[in-house]
Amino acid sequence: MNKPLAERMRPTTLDDYVGQQHLVGPGAVIRKMIDSGRIASFILWGPPGVGKTTLAHIIASQLKAPFFTLSAVTSGVKDVRDVIERAKSSRFFDSPSPILFIDEIHRFSKNQQDSLLGAVERGTVTLIGATTENPSFEVIRPLLSRCQLYVLKPLEVDDLLSLLHRALTTDVVLREKHVELKETGAMLRFSGGDARKLLNILEQVVDSADTDSIAVTDHMVEQCLQQNPLAYDKDGEMHYDIISAFIKSIRGSDPDAALYWMARMIEGGEDPQFIARRLVISASEDVGLANPNALLLANAAFDAVMKVGWPEARIPLAEAAVYLATSPKSNSAYLGIDAALSQVRATGNLPVPLHLRNAPTSLMRSLGYSDGYKYSHDYPGHFVQQQYLPDALQSARLWHPQHYPSEERLYQQMINLWGDRFKD
Repeated sequence: MNKPLAERMRPTTLDDYVGQQHLVGPGAVIRKMIDSGRIASFILWGPPGVGKTTLAHIIASQLKAPFFTLSAVTSGVKDVRDVIERAKSSRFFDSPSPILFIDEIHRFSKNQQDSLLGAVERGTVTLIGATTENPSFEVIRPLLSRCQLYVLKPLEVDDLLSLLHRALTTDVVLREKHVELKETGAMLRFSGGDARKLLNILEQVVDSADTDSIAVTDHMVEQCLQQNPLAYDKDGEMHYDIISAFIKSIRGSDPDAALYWMARMIEGGEDPQFIARRLVISASEDVGLANPNALLLANAAFDAVMKVGWPEARIPLAEAAVYLATSPKSNSAYLGIDAALSQVRATGNLPVPLHLRNAPTSLMRSLGYSDGYKYSHDYPGHFVQQQYLPDALQSARLWHPQHYPSEERLYQQMINLWGDRFKD
């Protein structure tokens, strides 16, 4: 009875397993492997509390395969080698390959992952890895190429409600009490699609009541937990997903979505300077020359954030986000510098034309340095046509304007000065 509710409710068969029907439903890939009695090595990638560890246990139980586990947090290379040796000795004739389950495999070092390759390749063990982080960034390519990758999804509301109902009606402790779920919004919000967290919340709320007759409300849950349900790991996948959604909403000219994703970051405890830096980048990369004032406003917002801090910093950040989202967009400067960098990498160190070189010594002057250079301010309109690019690139075009009103004025200025060279 001392086990937590989440552990008491851990499914032991696929019939009791909640969610992930795209993997374990009728005819789905993992269900078919289990039914065939043979499974290949794979990695389960998904957020916390969606059933990665449970699924590995169910597979081992269904196949009656020896089951070994390692935690990437506490295990070293020696532990990996030891468990592989034990797996070798546990296999008999045509029995299924021992299953080695590695939780948080993304935390394994390169050496630890390398030590798995031979055993996985030879079939000494069937590897099931679990990770909350993108395996393409955290798992070495040779190991990833030897494993299938299956993505687990956050549990849907119906899955979570089904889990709550099952806990209240089947758990040996809860079924002895009279628990009514009058409201579930707060529980679902605080759980964030994490089944384990949901069951922990239910247990905590029930345990906090001084009676066996409990009517669970949102207010009761909020009072019991007293915590921020939206906090997220600033080095984790969700952090990068949310900032990506924020920037793409600005780029896509949706101020409502930009404010929503900003609010998610603020409520999650994000560093305001991080948000401000991303706004400065977006002003340059996405708004650019279509509205040069955007960069000024983004910089002003960054300065304000540094001066005032939370909670007031949310106001200049919101002002900048809305301004950037509603501004016309041009990435011509961004594309231009990338084109220039590509040109430099392709052509190497082309010599600077002699007329553009300084000539501070008589030797340099005798070699033709600065000879023929035309000083722009000596000519009408402070402009005169001459070559500024290296000889091999003198006709290259790197900046291609995009025709918003403010950028159009720059484009027409270039045509007036340079003529056909700048006509697209």
